[in-house]
Amino acid sequence: MTTVAAVWIPPAAALTPANEADNEVAPALIQELPTSVRYLLGDIHYNAPNVRQAWESSDRFLVVPQYGPYPHTDIGKEVRRIFHKLRSTAIENFNEQFKGIFDGHDQVPTKGLVNTQRFALGAIFVYQLALLYRFEHGLDLRVGLKAFLKAA
Repeated sequence: MTTVAAVWIPPAAALTPANEADNEVAPALIQELPTSVRYLLGDIHYNAPNVRQAWESSDRFLVVPQYGPYPHTDIGKEVRRIFHKLRSTAIENFNEQFKGIFDGHDQVPTKGLVNTQRFALGAIFVYQLALLYRFEHGLDLRVGLKAFLKAA
């Protein structure tokens, strides 16, 4: 899950093996989120009955792609289109910048799931702290971020 809001530090996070389905992990993360989080933007894997039940039982809104042929004609299609454009821009920019800064295009320098979780989630936390610092000091959030982190 990625935050697209005025929240800088992810309120819940987990790194799982590639063969573990997103919809199996999501309900536990949903329980950790504050009730002030009203919308969850997810990809098609979050459009699963267990995720939908975990989210909507707390009177919040799950915005995920719908199954079936395009074009969709339901009343929520325009809302989903706007939210998913925002989510796509945010997640794709984050993924590429993060991988560039932390050499994520190569193999991680750790062995084992727990050590890899520590490395990846720790890197995300440091990245978010750096963004928060730069935002609060009126600095560019993208230009010079890698050098800024390496100098720290």
